[in-house]
Amino acid sequence: MPLAARSTNWPGVSIVKPLAGADPNLESNLESFFTLNYPLFEILICVHEDGDPIIESVKRLQKKYPHVECRIFVGGENVGPNPKINNLLPGYRAAKYDIFWITDGGIRITPDTLMDMVHCQTDEVGLVHQVPLVRDDQGFATALEKVFFGTVVARVYLAFAVHGMNCFIGMSALVRRSVFIDIGGIEQFSCYVGDDFYMAEAIISKGYKLAISSQPVWQNSGSKRLSTFLARISRWAQYRYASKPLRFVLEPFLECLFLGLEGAWAARMLFGWNPLLFFSLHVLIWFILDLILIKVVNGGHMPVNMFQFLVCWIFRECTMWYPYLVAVFVPTIKWRTGNYRLGWGGKVKEFTPAMSSAPPSIV
Repeated sequence: MPLAARSTNWPGVSIVKPLAGADPNLESNLESFFTLNYPLFEILICVHEDGDPIIESVKRLQKKYPHVECRIFVGGENVGPNPKINNLLPGYRAAKYDIFWITDGGIRITPDTLMDMVHCQTDEVGLVHQVPLVRDDQGFATALEKVFFGTVVARVYLAFAVHGMNCFIGMSALVRRSVFIDIGGIEQFSCYVGDDFYMAEAIISKGYKLAISSQPVWQNSGSKRLSTFLARISRWAQYRYASKPLRFVLEPFLECLFLGLEGAWAARMLFGWNPLLFFSLHVLIWFILDLILIKVVNGGHMPVNMFQFLVCWIFRECTMWYPYLVAVFVPTIKWRTGNYRLGWGGKVKEFTPAMSSAPPSIV
């Protein structure tokens, strides 16, 4: 439906936010949802434990914005090992509108974000999502995240989207109730830690398309550390290895340095070219294209200065092997408050650290 036709008849949206743990930026992130420029929405806050400091933050925002309909759900349900699915289910079931917007706690939005996402929602679109980028902050870890998400993730996200492939990272998802009904409900994905990927796969299998909003989703976590970043991308690599092992083993050969080495060897064997010169030109061109890409996805400006970009780009390319090694040799993950053992097909079983000496299991 075109924007003009919706200008006076925007559908209601239920914003479901599963939250856990304290974050320095959580309240300000949450406040950005209370200031949305959208005519009809509700905010459903889902908290796992009573007494969580998040509840007090939400109550302060409820007093500050009494015109915004906001409800708090405490306790969650237990339908599987996935804590996010368990946490959000009470809000999901209580939602009164037919469009769900499920978002993480560590993101900040602009007032027109929801309007832009709803505009992308058509009958043939089953899920609207956003390219994940990182908001401004200080420190090397923040700069590294900006470069990583503005180059590596953005490149894959946009390339996959062009070819209609699943590239969904579940920080922000707009889905109609009818689509959830078609795929059998959100509960069925509680057996996965990477529930976002499998939910998108199920939506695509029903003949729906995925659409990307013109606005990125801005990650704004208040605690950024290098160790946290490496653990995060390693966890994602573990999901991919457990879910799509054949595709995963090809990933390292599509990285800049590996492709450069492969190309340099081929150029030497086939054409007798200087392999060092070929490799150097390959890396330089890749670097320039990444520089252009990060500026494009950030609205035409650089989120970091050139020195930071150079250092972070080199660091990432030289350490790209780390998450792949973790994925292959470490069958367990720690996510939120739980420890999990990954099995083939992406399914998980929760376990206690005392069980960590047990051999890897296939679920």
